[in-house]
Amino acid sequence: MPTSQIPVITIDGPTASGKGTVAHRVADKLGFHYLDSGALYRLTALSALRRGTDLTDEHALAKLAEHLQCSFQGGDIVLSQENVSDAIRAEEVGNTASRIATFPAVRHALVGLQLGFRKAPGLVADGRDMGSVIFPHAALKVFLTASVEARAGRRYKQLIDKGFSANMQDLLVDLQARDDRDTKRAIAPLAPAEGAFVLDTSNMNADQAVDQVLQWYAGITK
Repeated sequence: MPTSQIPVITIDGPTASGKGTVAHRVADKLGFHYLDSGALYRLTALSALRRGTDLTDEHALAKLAEHLQCSFQGGDIVLSQENVSDAIRAEEVGNTASRIATFPAVRHALVGLQLGFRKAPGLVADGRDMGSVIFPHAALKVFLTASVEARAGRRYKQLIDKGFSANMQDLLVDLQARDDRDTKRAIAPLAPAEGAFVLDTSNMNADQAVDQVLQWYAGITK
């Protein structure tokens, strides 16, 4: 099957909207491959922090992004043969990822890596610009959103469950700052892609969100 004919479902949205959980479950239900594009920025951030790379050096950060040795193995995220699934969820890594994602050279360096995940029988890709920039001709585009309070609560639970310390007020401030950076950046600002279905998950659980996405996909593939 030509790559252009491999179906893609994109699920975009702000931090802690639930897009990762929903995308992973949808991929499992359909037997599709899964791409967590946000993890690629977090992996770049983690690599930069570990190497002591100047976080204002766009060229150096882009070079790191271009040469990432990473893979998604089941529910694990592997960087140079190390399972970094928990390490990339630390707040310092997330905040750094949000900052370096504003650099055009970093975003450009990761495009080819992201496109490479499109393999038969299909792909579910989550992020912030999957439907608007990376896969603009996706079969189904979804934009997940939720109130900042709901997202902070989810993020708090996620961090506590993973053994990280967390403060709800700090998380609210961080999420609002990330939303501001993501929506106002010059390159690929966070916004629903053209033709995307918008799904507010503030009062939904993951199962309900997954069911809705699957219903939309079934509707366009009849």
